[in-house]
Amino acid sequence: MSTPVKKVPIHLQSAQNRLLIKNGKIVNEDEIVEEDVYIEDGVIKQLGRNLIIPGGTRVIDARGKLVIPGGIDPHTHFEFEFMGTKSVDDFYQGTKAAVAGGTTMIIDFVFVKKGESLIDAYYTYRQKADDKACCDYGLHMIVSYWSDRVREEMSILCSEHGINSFKMFMAYSFMLNDSELYKAFEACRKLGAVAMVHAENGSIVSQNTERLLAKGVTGPEGHELSRPEEVEAEAVNRACTIANQVDTPLYVVHVMSKSAASALVQARERGVRVIGETLAAALGTDGSQCKHPCFQHSAAHVLSPPLRSDPSTPRSLMISLAQNDLQLTGSDNCTFNKTQKELGINDFSKIPNGVNGVEDRMSVIWEKGVHSGILDPCRFVAITSTTAAKVFNVYPRKGCIAVGSDGDIVIWNPNRTRVISAKTHHQAVDFNIFEGMECHGVPEYVVVNGRVCVDEGLVKVVEGYGNFVKTPVFPPFVYDLENAEKLRPSNNGIDDLHQTPKGEDRKVSPTPTLPESAVSTPSCKGPRPDGQRNLQDSTFSISEEMDVERRACIRVKNPPGGKSSGFW
Repeated sequence: MSTPVKKVPIHLQSAQNRLLIKNGKIVNEDEIVEEDVYIEDGVIKQLGRNLIIPGGTRVIDARGKLVIPGGIDPHTHFEFEFMGTKSVDDFYQGTKAAVAGGTTMIIDFVFVKKGESLIDAYYTYRQKADDKACCDYGLHMIVSYWSDRVREEMSILCSEHGINSFKMFMAYSFMLNDSELYKAFEACRKLGAVAMVHAENGSIVSQNTERLLAKGVTGPEGHELSRPEEVEAEAVNRACTIANQVDTPLYVVHVMSKSAASALVQARERGVRVIGETLAAALGTDGSQCKHPCFQHSAAHVLSPPLRSDPSTPRSLMISLAQNDLQLTGSDNCTFNKTQKELGINDFSKIPNGVNGVEDRMSVIWEKGVHSGILDPCRFVAITSTTAAKVFNVYPRKGCIAVGSDGDIVIWNPNRTRVISAKTHHQAVDFNIFEGMECHGVPEYVVVNGRVCVDEGLVKVVEGYGNFVKTPVFPPFVYDLENAEKLRPSNNGIDDLHQTPKGEDRKVSPTPTLPESAVSTPSCKGPRPDGQRNLQDSTFSISEEMDVERRACIRVKNPPGGKSSGFW
């Protein structure tokens, strides 16, 4: 539930507390409507035309622009101690960059050292983030070892500390074996938590690495060779199989290859309930960069699973997002500077794994997805914001523009362009993997909890302004679609064709409900109801919709069956 906002007498409020966005087109995951938005005390209070608002309200004219929910990046690593060093973007620099790019909430990962208390690690990360975060943030927990104590602390974190997600690794020195994964997934199901997994076959990666180094392959090009597509796909299949044995919904982070995406589709066809995330990096560049003759350039592109050398991979993954084979996007922002990357100058296995992306995720996905004609703006909103809000149970507080939702809004200009560069980005890292990419689509205004933090492109964040957001267990989108329908607004007559998960009855944590003006969430599978518009045949032109003087360049095919409220 969102925390009640303390009311301030109207005569003491400043224009900073009240904001009207007018003449724009609101884009939610299921519709585009012409309405104004009035925000007061950080919350959306009114939607419509000819709104009656108090004097002294700041007005932003969004004519010719899209008004979209602030982005939610469900995958960041700020101040992350990893591979003998620490990522350079801290919670201030990282969230500042996020806001600059149109993201108004991030969810970071708490790394737990082997033998360390999960609760102690949680408090350590809260201390890192609370006084620095410029936007709201949540936390996932990394389970780096397994014991009865870990199981007990998972329960405490869920019940007392607002954590509903746990990530397990199948690679690196802190990976869990299959038996431990089984137990961890089972614990997540009983708690109503989201089980997340980094899917690579760590044993094969280790053997491949030894073989390559022995043959004299030491440069960054050896990274992908040690972790080929089939090694990622095998782990995805194995993780899905294990999760299905204990009836646990599974979230696979950073799907980086066509083979891994196919493994997800095949698992879902077998009845496995699995969510797939891919990255801005996988959509905006490819593994050919790791063969660059400059070590700094090639090493800067090293992450795991790796960027794939197959140049058709980025487009293929974008199509998977359009078709709902993959459901959402993150950045996996984990940045290391030149000197840190040089820890592996003679041994690719020692290059700290990680790339940038928290600032550029929204623009890269718009450029490669919407501007290219693969996505429409509604699907863009779903994969950059709404689905993450639903998976981690902060919807409809986050992830949509509706009365009662937080005032996290981006005014997006689809016709302005910007060129990405390390010289102009807001991150601490000294390299940008998207260097030189021209992106059509710019966040001209970014509103965080009602405060304008990007103002005509000028970043005006406030350190410590962001709040920790609790993520309740048993998210309806993941666990209980029958009860989810009771919490959602009307679905406009579209039949719910999803199946309720097997197993014991589950309680659903309270989720903030919205008035009747909230957006609807139709289902995604099966034939469309009679008389409903076939979205598969639709096209969308930004310039036609916006009456702007620009040639239409965007043609869109929505995913079969329309927008998603779930996918099993």
